[in-house]
Amino acid sequence: MTGSIHQRKAEHIEITLNEKVTGNHITTGLERVHFTHNALPEINFNEISIESTFIEQVRPTPFMISSMTGGAAFAETINRNLALAAEEKGWILALGSMRALIESEEHRASFQVRQYAPSVPIIANLGAVQLNYGFGIDQCRQIIEMTDANALVLHLNSLQEVIQPNGDLNFKDLLMKIEALSKELEVPVGVKEVGWGIDGATAKKLCDVGVSFIDVAGAGGTSWSQVEKYRSTDPVKQTAAETFSVWGTPTVDCVVSVREKIGGQSVVASGGMSTGLDAAKTIALGANIVGFGRSILKEATQTPEDVMRVMETKELELRMAMFGVGASTLEELQATDRVQYVKR
Repeated sequence: MTGSIHQRKAEHIEITLNEKVTGNHITTGLERVHFTHNALPEINFNEISIESTFIEQVRPTPFMISSMTGGAAFAETINRNLALAAEEKGWILALGSMRALIESEEHRASFQVRQYAPSVPIIANLGAVQLNYGFGIDQCRQIIEMTDANALVLHLNSLQEVIQPNGDLNFKDLLMKIEALSKELEVPVGVKEVGWGIDGATAKKLCDVGVSFIDVAGAGGTSWSQVEKYRSTDPVKQTAAETFSVWGTPTVDCVVSVREKIGGQSVVASGGMSTGLDAAKTIALGANIVGFGRSILKEATQTPEDVMRVMETKELELRMAMFGVGASTLEELQATDRVQYVKR
């Protein structure tokens, strides 16, 4: 069991870097969002602020490094580079799934990156389904203590578990367990998808029981049934995974749906986010935070400086989009009437 977890984490990195892991014939929906250019913005570009707030912390940007990896040897390098870059640029850092952290001492350092990022919010991560497989408040507290994390996000990955060898398939009664955990854990609890999206009705149910933020993780980016297809040796599951390569709700539709249904909780837009312009579009539609994953993974395998260069590019692109519509703050961007969104 222990070895298989670490091997799986290593395979996930290799597949995501080298194979086509996006869905087929499904996009983020960003091509259906357009800004009307403001030729006379009447603001000073150098005074544009992209300051945001997340889990009651003021941050210099609205950007998050989305949950990607941990629990493998190469993941130590990746997460160290991400943490050093996040500290320099002030980005929020979400770590990969931490079941392996509890079940094995091997590669624990891949999750323990607080020393490289002493001032940034770190988000620990656990599959919500593990609440039905022996993980409870004590294990979640242990995860928070071992990583010195500021929040915990529970990921929902039902279709991945179907294709994944020996996947955990009992998703019964998870809402009540998420509610109990949200009330008992000393740090905020969020919920995220892994590439098929969260709709407004589901988000409302989660927020009504105490969840602090929703990461929509919509379709259009990495599809984890596609990732698991490459790992599987079962031709039946391989075929089924390919069938579901068209599955999911596009990221922008998730953002709009969730924002319409929930109140003050933060909405994180992730799933196929590539540029600062993508970020501007989702913020204009109601997101508070924007998460980037696979689009920075390659640089994360190299150096912190490579990651920071990508970060700086995305920050510049966001400011340029704000300049283009005449928004000097993220609040003004969220309130702009210069965004057009076409539903599917």
